[in-house]
Amino acid sequence: MPVAPAEPSTHVAEVEWRPSGDDIRAHRVRLSDQELEGSCQPSLGGDEAKADPEQLFVSALATCHMLWFLDLARRRELRVAAYRDTPEGTMDGECFTRVVLRPSVEWGGDAPTAEVIERLHARAHELCFIARSVACPVDVEPR
Repeated sequence: MPVAPAEPSTHVAEVEWRPSGDDIRAHRVRLSDQELEGSCQPSLGGDEAKADPEQLFVSALATCHMLWFLDLARRRELRVAAYRDTPEGTMDGECFTRVVLRPSVEWGGDAPTAEVIERLHARAHELCFIARSVACPVDVEPR
């Protein structure tokens, strides 16, 4: 299943911070027409109700993998009914040492064999631009 090489591209987000009385780390992240409230991780004094950069990093890896997986399944005319991931990133205090993706797929109609599913995940992992760009290992453990 060849995939055409990607053209060079630029990706833009907007991050804005303004002083706030309650959470001095509170900020907004604008991605296209969406806005996300952010802070730092709770262990550093952030608001646990807001997204932190580490969560965004882990979710970006999981999302990239998922989108490639869905594309590859579609190309094989396999019907995915639902896809869910609960990724987890581990840090040594300063750097990510590992990210584990734990995708779970529900199939519409007949599910493909375990071997086909394994190959889809392996290929999605190979194609994920973000996983190929990071220093820490990114492992895929399908459920």
